[in-house]
Amino acid sequence: MADSPQALAEIFAERTGYRFRRPELLEQALTHSADKMGRGFVRGYERLEFLGDRVLGLVIAEELYNRYPDSDEGRLARQFNHLVRKEACAEIARGLGLGQLMRTGETTQRQQAEASQNVLGDLCEAVIAAIYLDSGLEAARKFIISLWEPLFARYRDAPRDPKSALQEWAAARSLPAPSYREISRSGPDHDPCFVMEASIEGLGAARGEGGSKRKAEQAAARALMERFAEEKDDT
Repeated sequence: MADSPQALAEIFAERTGYRFRRPELLEQALTHSADKMGRGFVRGYERLEFLGDRVLGLVIAEELYNRYPDSDEGRLARQFNHLVRKEACAEIARGLGLGQLMRTGETTQRQQAEASQNVLGDLCEAVIAAIYLDSGLEAARKFIISLWEPLFARYRDAPRDPKSALQEWAAARSLPAPSYREISRSGPDHDPCFVMEASIEGLGAARGEGGSKRKAEQAAARALMERFAEEKDDT
């Protein structure tokens, strides 16, 4: 781990080509909220992650709009959802080694955070916000597009996610929209496990689990669709 904001920025520049004018922004973006390090209160990445999520969404939405002029809203939305989800951000973070650059006080905390997809995704979004604040939208756009280029190719023909597929299935049959509720949450904060239930009024429900509410909802929606398919086959 780099000892100073400037040293951290130098490592980051070597990996990405982007050089911070205000290295303290990068330090904040890579500081885990559990980091005390004997320095009293330390501001973590959470506020920057909030901003970075919005910057990422704007850049990806505009790029999709310009890149695929013949795609309809539904197809663009499916691609967008794949490109901005936490899994995509975590993949970028791993590629840049942001987990190793993260500032946190305890070895155990570091190991847990580096293994957490949510933390890695948050670090990526926080870094995007730091670049946006340091140099503006065009610098953030350049950073995002260069790193997300392989993902654009991967999700050129993104399939419908289970929640969207279930909603469209229900709408096509004039049925109530699917609803979701949390059944339980277990595990530590860095590695939670959610159980969610998807249901359509009058037709039944199914449960799914995952490391986030979104993933658990997707699993529940997939299970409910599979149940409907099995019931159809049995008739």
